[in-house]
Amino acid sequence: MEGVKGHIVLFPFMAQGHIIPFLALATKITQKGYQITFINTPLNIKKLKSSTKENPSLIHFLEIPFDSTEHGLPLDAEITDSLPYNLALKLLEVSPSLKSNFRKILTDLFDVTIGFFKKPPICVISDFFFGWSAEVTHEFGILHSIFCGAGGFGLACYYSIWMNLPHRHSDKLEFLLPDFQEAGKFHVTQLSPSLVIADGNDPYSVFQLKNLPLWKNSDGVLFNTVEEFEKSGLMYFTRKLCIPIWAIGPVLFQENIPRKEAGIHLDKCKEWLDEKEEKSVLYICFGSQNTISASQMMKLAKALDGVDEVNFIWVIRPPLGFDVNADFKPEEWLPEGFIERNQENGLIVVNWAPQVEILAHESIGGFLSNCGWNSVLESLINGVPLIGWPMAADQFFNAKFLVEEIGVCVEMARGTTFDVSYGDIIEKIELVMGSESEKGKRLRGKACEVKEMIKDAARDEDDYKGSSVRAMDEFFNLMMKERIGSQ
Repeated sequence: MEGVKGHIVLFPFMAQGHIIPFLALATKITQKGYQITFINTPLNIKKLKSSTKENPSLIHFLEIPFDSTEHGLPLDAEITDSLPYNLALKLLEVSPSLKSNFRKILTDLFDVTIGFFKKPPICVISDFFFGWSAEVTHEFGILHSIFCGAGGFGLACYYSIWMNLPHRHSDKLEFLLPDFQEAGKFHVTQLSPSLVIADGNDPYSVFQLKNLPLWKNSDGVLFNTVEEFEKSGLMYFTRKLCIPIWAIGPVLFQENIPRKEAGIHLDKCKEWLDEKEEKSVLYICFGSQNTISASQMMKLAKALDGVDEVNFIWVIRPPLGFDVNADFKPEEWLPEGFIERNQENGLIVVNWAPQVEILAHESIGGFLSNCGWNSVLESLINGVPLIGWPMAADQFFNAKFLVEEIGVCVEMARGTTFDVSYGDIIEKIELVMGSESEKGKRLRGKACEVKEMIKDAARDEDDYKGSSVRAMDEFFNLMMKERIGSQ
């Protein structure tokens, strides 16, 4: 193919929240004139081939062999989204078993008679869960980078807490991070269940303590964030890893991947939103993997019944402990008559909705979210303030960052065992969605400021390049310099 600058390999972990940012990164890289080999396990690649519209001359989807049954996992257990927690952890634990097949793939890609593209790869960009991939990549004399779909502050907290387990060395409920004290105080309720019980010898700790130190072997880290509001988290990694750190966000996938369990068509959703007043709709979604308990679901529904003049779209999944793959009837888990009462002002969507397009609609005034970083960026790029209900991993730290550092969020609850009150839910919704409160006005104003920061970072004009564009250019310059130096 004429004019192709090079060939880059992308290799995300097997989770929707990881694969989607990597797809967005793939699109961003092809726009710079590079071809992509996108690696994942067979079932995920088959789904990607059937559901995405990427140009096959630019992005080639390649299967890496993986038999889940060889590792004590159910047949076709290749993505965490449909697995219970213990099996999702198992999939993470066994991911280093991909190492030998990854080495074989790189060997084949260097043989242009076998490889899909006629140029061997010049760089591998892998998931932060695949710290081992840097060593394999360097065997072939090419550049390796980690791509973090997470934010800098959230992942810095995540990294520091797993490496130090500071809460284990204190009998108090609050603690500081020994190597990231500028992050402020943390409370044990801001830890995921796996971190609360971590003692350094549990399976999750064992994985993290092997994986995280391997990041230093990489040639740099790409973060899906914006330098202007993420300085502290990015600086943490600069001093901790002593390798280049690039903030290249927002890296967002503009085409929502349809799912067989999709609860609503985009056209129907847009038609409903078009009938609502500007900033009058609260969007509620807890991500592709998280859900709340049955009692929390009931309280949230009763609070929505009690809030005046607020429309809502609620993407609802089976409550905690319920089989996510079984037939789900939301009316069985909601107050009697809830759906009928809210036919005009409420839209209940089962399992999945076109979130990117929803958050971009002018009628959206707030987002009740688990604060997964993809969702955070999709919200902030549209100037939509958040109500935080973090549940896992870095979500607690993202919520802390959004509330304390940049002021675009109020926190409603923490986790799935939090005894959230009916009154508190109403208060937080009215604060964000109401037009009267001064705090709400500041929140919405700050969200609009951050929206402009993000737009500025992504500007790419003849006379001006935003910070994220410059960071991406720096990454490509290093990659091409390394390539020339190795020839």
